[in-house]
Order: sequence, then structure tokens, then C-alpha cells
Amino acid sequence: MRGFKTIKKQPTQPQSQSQYEVADVLNKLGSKLEDLGLNSWQLRTLFALKKCRTSALGGHIDACDECGNVSISYNSCRNRHCPKCQGKNREQWIENRETELLPVPYFHVVFTLPDVLNKTALHEPKMLYDFLFESAWETLQTFGENRGLKMGMIAVLHTWGQNLSLHPHLHCIVPGGGVDESGTWKNIRSEGKFLFPVKALSKVFRAKFCEKLKHQLSLKLNENQREKFTENEAGNYEKLRQSLWEKPWVVYAKKPFGSPKSVVEYLGRYTHKIAISNQRIRKIDAETVTFSYKDYRQKGIKKQMVLSHEEFIRRFAMHILPKRFVKIRHYGFLSSTWKRIKLKNLQQNLGIQPKEKALPKAFQPKCTCCKVGNLVTIATFDLRGPPSWFLEMSRNLPAPKSAF
Repeated sequence: MRGFKTIKKQPTQPQSQSQYEVADVLNKLGSKLEDLGLNSWQLRTLFALKKCRTSALGGHIDACDECGNVSISYNSCRNRHCPKCQGKNREQWIENRETELLPVPYFHVVFTLPDVLNKTALHEPKMLYDFLFESAWETLQTFGENRGLKMGMIAVLHTWGQNLSLHPHLHCIVPGGGVDESGTWKNIRSEGKFLFPVKALSKVFRAKFCEKLKHQLSLKLNENQREKFTENEAGNYEKLRQSLWEKPWVVYAKKPFGSPKSVVEYLGRYTHKIAISNQRIRKIDAETVTFSYKDYRQKGIKKQMVLSHEEFIRRFAMHILPKRFVKIRHYGFLSSTWKRIKLKNLQQNLGIQPKEKALPKAFQPKCTCCKVGNLVTIATFDLRGPPSWFLEMSRNLPAPKSAF
């Protein structure tokens, strides 16, 4: 390190950083947040987002190993629902998946639940979302087994629509084939133009899901839980199950990707997404929040929506997943057990050299002053604030020069 420079930067706002944040809305609400009827886990998550990169979580002092500039940074909350904490995790996930690619067609398949299940999603999210994962995989597995093949799938749960409404669906990346009993790869379609007929997928998906709901009903009506589950509740449960057969369910499938690598980069957009990014928030005033969204009913035209602070946070909180709920799942020959044992052999049989997973890279942020050096942490502090020596040094620094 070349020694500290006695310069103090003008506080600037990076271009990639939004002017407004979800945390700003939480700060506007203040104590009213606890009056929204949210559960303890949702409140705990929102309080974490509110404290992210503030003095409440402590921080660290960094020095540039090139220009010597000293800067202060506050710690992040690392919550998976935080708009500011997903970039590093996304990049690491993409790197890991690139070592598992096969030289075969990949398809993007989306399984969507009908809106009549939204009420159930609010009251029993873990049960419903588990059923969604299981039903989607069992559907694809059934079609693969009809051809004597073991398939694979990576599925990512999203629960929102563009306007923050409840819209549970799975984004799935599915290789266009599978392995037979001998472990040999076989394409499902030689021309590779489509995976399976979507109408057939929809019918099987609906049947699988409704069967799980029916089984859940029978469990709740057993002798041990009969007192907790009244006849009225049982009737409502049965009406719900019957209404699921009134409309066709939606399964959407895209044509195969251009290359296997583009698959992972594409899915990387979905893996660590949250209900709304800070970049979509256009304005926050004393009463309302204005954010942009795409209206897919009108060919994706961009619009803006205005909500009260309470309604905005209520909608945001609907998409906070249950504690420890796994939102990215791997199935079949893409499951962790199968990959550990057989994936390398499959890659070699398909004519590609297996790649070893790179060791996790130590995060080394660049200096925002010189844009060349790396930042090295020289001190850490808790919520009581920076150490006295740093505060004394800051007071002795000359005033920054004007940029004009």
C-alpha cells in the first residue's frame, strides 16, 4: 500500500444505484409497519431490509492499495429478499452451473398456478409451493419415463407478477432428452424444435397437483386432526379442488436456446430475482410509491402504477418466502447426488471435457476513486460507529475541491 492520501471525495451516486429504494418506503412507514397484519417472519425480513447498508449493521473501513484513498462502507443484510444483496450470489450460481452444461438442446418451461389458489398461497405457502415443485417435476418425469428416459430439471420459484400481484409459477430449464438405463444420452426430439406438447403437459400437471390437494384433505380429515378441521373448512377445501378443473392450466414452453452457455446466463436472470428491484421505483412521496411495470396483456408495454406505502409493502411482503424454503431445486440427472457420481461420465460420453468447479473467489471490490486499485479492509466496527482515529482523521482532511 502506497500510503494514505489526505483527500476526501465528493459523495456521488453510482449510475447503477437507484435514486429510490424499498427501504425508503419502510422508513416512511415507520411504526405503521407493524399494523399491516404481517407475520413475524415477514416483519423480521422487512426490518433486515430496512437496516441493510446502514450504521445499524456496523461496517468496515477500506483503503485502496493503489491510490491510498480511505473509505467507509456499511454491512449488507444478505437477506435473499433484499434488492441490494443479490448480485454476488447470482454470479457465483452462474459460474457453478456452467461446469454442468451438456452439448444438448435446452428448453425453458413455465408451470403456472391458477389464481383461485392465491388465497391458499397466502395462508399455506410452504405446502402450496412444495406441491408446485413436486407436480412440475413428476409431470416431466412421467413424459420422460414413457420414453424410457431419466430426465433432469432446474426449477426456480417466482411468486409475483409485474404489478406485485400474487402469481406463483416455476421457471424451469429442461435438457431436451435424458439418459437410459445404461446411462446413454438420448434426445427426445431429433429435430429439437419442441420438448413435449404443452396441452398434454398442462393436463398431467393439473392432475398431479389436484391429486396432492386431495391427499392433503384426507390427511386433515383423519381422526387425529378432525377437531381442528371443521366441516365448513372441509367443504371449502373440496370446492377449491373442484374449481381447479373448470379452466385449463397454463404451461408455457419456449424453443431451445441458441447455445448451452446461453441457458445458464438466461436462467441467471431468474434465480436471484426478487419481487421488485429498486431500479423500477420511480418516485416516493409522503403518501404514495410510483413504480414501473410491463403490461404483458398489452404486448409488454411499459406503464406506471401508484400505490400507497401500506399497499406497496403489503404486496411486497406477499412474496417473502417461508423460513428456510428452498426456491431453486435440481431434479433427475441434474440433482446433486446424480451430478456428484455420473455427470462427468455423461459429459465425456457426449464429447466434452468436464470442468472443475472454480474455487470461490475472495470478493475484492475496486476503488471508486482511482478505478484501478483493490480495497483492503483495515478496520471493522459495530453499530456504535467508526473508531475514534478514523473520525479524527476525517475532521483533519481538507475540504473537497469543486468539480467545476
